[in-house]
Amino acid sequence: MTLMELLTKAKEAKYQVALLPTDVKNKAILAVADALVSNSKDIIAANAIDMEKGKDKGLSLGLLDRLKLDEGRIEGMAEGLRQVVALEDPIGKITEQWTRPNGLQIAKRLVPIGVVGVIYEARPNVTADVFGLCFKTGNAIVLKGGSDALESNKAIVKVIRETLAKENLPVDAITLIEDTTRESTNQLMRMNGYVDVLIPRGGAGLIKSVVENASVPVIETGSGNCHIYVDSDADIDMAISIIENAKTQRIGVCNACESLVIHKDIAAKLLPALNTKLKEHGVKIFADEKSREFLEGSEAATEEDFGKEYLDYIISVKTVESVEEAIAHINKYNTGHSESIITNIEENANKFLDGIDASCVYVNASTRFTDGFEFGFGAEIGISTQKLHARGPMGLLALTSYKYTIHGNGQVRK
Repeated sequence: MTLMELLTKAKEAKYQVALLPTDVKNKAILAVADALVSNSKDIIAANAIDMEKGKDKGLSLGLLDRLKLDEGRIEGMAEGLRQVVALEDPIGKITEQWTRPNGLQIAKRLVPIGVVGVIYEARPNVTADVFGLCFKTGNAIVLKGGSDALESNKAIVKVIRETLAKENLPVDAITLIEDTTRESTNQLMRMNGYVDVLIPRGGAGLIKSVVENASVPVIETGSGNCHIYVDSDADIDMAISIIENAKTQRIGVCNACESLVIHKDIAAKLLPALNTKLKEHGVKIFADEKSREFLEGSEAATEEDFGKEYLDYIISVKTVESVEEAIAHINKYNTGHSESIITNIEENANKFLDGIDASCVYVNASTRFTDGFEFGFGAEIGISTQKLHARGPMGLLALTSYKYTIHGNGQVRK
């Protein structure tokens, strides 16, 4: 089937899904959650093919971690769907209403976006997450996964479409483009009139390509060069615990910590102990000259290191004179994703919250909380680093638009 034929079916399905009542959507999503778990062996077998190919291709540990599926991760996908079911359905909700002097009654009502296209790399869990969020909000979805996760994505989509068919619902509410060539990606990015919005999820190269080449509207979900700034009076044990979690809990995610900024007054106390802890995980450190005094075995950082999303057991370190310098450094190199300060000084915390230009800014917490599960959104379709329409973890509300409904009793304009 050609891409045009696939998208024509998706466009037809969007009108059907948009009219489904909440209870019907919830029932279907729960059925999909159960079906993913019950078919986990088939999904894991398909994923094993992708994993083997990925290892042969020399994919990094971070990408292989994103690609891998096991029973626990499939159960996590199912739990994400169940959380979406538990959330309030925004579709049809009236957010504002008023009456004009001429008697016209105007209301602003939330509606689905339509056909949501998602271009993503080696992240098969995205397939289920996107389905739950889009289906709950009455949208149809078109998925363009990378070749690295093709077999996994096919297995997951097969389960979802079979479940929708059993529920007598439109199977074309979810479409997977199995052609993984660049030509099909470029074609999808220009399917105005068929795709209402396009969301890229992946590395900086993918996102840059979509933003620069798409004629379809794009929601930019950025890469994550996330920082943790340790202030002059920070609790040492807290700082080490937070940094260890943010850097090593999962290295292949966009909200992992890639860069540290350390106040000069705490460097001598913090860095040797932190160095020992990070060495336990095999983390390689690139640091500026001041930081290297306290980081045995570290290497000199370059300009590129401070702006890099490693997705690996690597981290950069910069020592600064003040919270103001920390903010300036982070704003220069960050990607607008997630930044954190560890401090006991409320004034500095507030300076950081106000001064940092990012979608999520933390005080005394790990950057690893930036996702839909942890914010109470259920799964999320991506983490937007732009400022129009949606920013930060994108849950149900981010997948809605709105229209105005106007009731009159015969009014005509004079």
